Amino acid sequence: MHTELVEKRRWIGEGRFLHALNFCMLLPGPEAQQLAIYCGWLLHRTWGGIVAGTMFVLPSAVILWGLSYVYVAYGAVGWIAAGFHGLKAAVLAVVVSAVLRIGTKALKNRVMWGIAAAAFGAIFFGRVPFPVIVAGAAVVGWVGGWKWESAFNVVKGHGARGGGKTGAVRVRAVIDDDDTGEGHVAPSWGRAGKVLGVCGALWVAPVGAAGLWLGWDSVFVREGIFFSKAAMVTFGGAYAVLPYVAQQAVENYGWLTAPQMLDGLGLAETTPGPLIMVLQFVGFLGAWNQPGGLTPLAAATLGAAITTWVTFVPCFLWIFLGAPHIEQLRKNVRLTCALAAVTAAVVGVVLNLAVWFGWHVVRPTGEAAAAAGVIGGTDWFVVAVGLGALAAMQRGKVGVIPLVLASGGLGLVWGWVG
Repeated sequence: MHTELVEKRRWIGEGRFLHALNFCMLLPGPEAQQLAIYCGWLLHRTWGGIVAGTMFVLPSAVILWGLSYVYVAYGAVGWIAAGFHGLKAAVLAVVVSAVLRIGTKALKNRVMWGIAAAAFGAIFFGRVPFPVIVAGAAVVGWVGGWKWESAFNVVKGHGARGGGKTGAVRVRAVIDDDDTGEGHVAPSWGRAGKVLGVCGALWVAPVGAAGLWLGWDSVFVREGIFFSKAAMVTFGGAYAVLPYVAQQAVENYGWLTAPQMLDGLGLAETTPGPLIMVLQFVGFLGAWNQPGGLTPLAAATLGAAITTWVTFVPCFLWIFLGAPHIEQLRKNVRLTCALAAVTAAVVGVVLNLAVWFGWHVVRPTGEAAAAAGVIGGTDWFVVAVGLGALAAMQRGKVGVIPLVLASGGLGLVWGWVG
């Protein structure tokens, strides 16, 4: 998005883009979707945000629905299971790479490292809820920006003078860093009321309809409520949302297993759009296993649709409601410091995800261990492929899609040899 919007098309200025990104990291839910809505809204007002946000996820939703059906219908076939065995290694490498990538950008000094370490310890050892971690980081950054600005003001854009070589003529962006804003970025109580009413009604309508039709104790209502909660209490993008969803969906609701969650991540990585689309896979499997009077495919389709709806509709609410105020605070240093501290805390949250998934995929148990041919030990195939994939991403700059496909191919070869 940065390459296309800032560098190639010059639609958004560098500083404007980073300010929007940091705000989206502070919001609950998928930050990539929110950033797309924010940029579309800046460029073309409300309809720009709606179109950008919708088209950002629609292709992925359709493709992932098809892949999910193939998975549940034919996943037990030996060669397909072998391919997913390789995908697990790729997913682990992608998550570890995300820790390194975000950490490099966010952890600029010892203070930021300390915030990340504290966030990891709080969530991994103390089971502290995500909202508490994010709120604590924001408070620390806000206070720190007042007392020690140099230590906390670490996420800075190039502003009006950014980019390019010395002496080069700078091409202004359509929405540039020094633009004062236009009528559509001015907040008002009337506008806020309309946004709350329309987005709120759209958010709850499918869940209410499913409850009236199939019962309030059906899996569809439970999925709608659970993923609505996830949309409100998970912060920092897909990698921060996944630990909460994985632990709840696997350990509390029993909608799928940890290996299936990893398979879903592999599927989501092969589709265009945000990684958070893996939640649709969770909703698909949960309803497939508990169809509630419908055919498994019909139930899974409805579960996937409700999950996707309640995951992404809140993004429009947060952006349309908060972006006008954030645009007015672009020059506020203490807000920038608070956002930087939240970004550092997200690094610790993503590290928790890497450890959680890494343990399940490297040390499989039960059916997962039997399927992988590992009995009471370490899956050295996943370790080897995962390390190779990580090296390819970090040193060879190999993209995610080729990496996932290659890992799946290695899984096929390994299954055939085994």
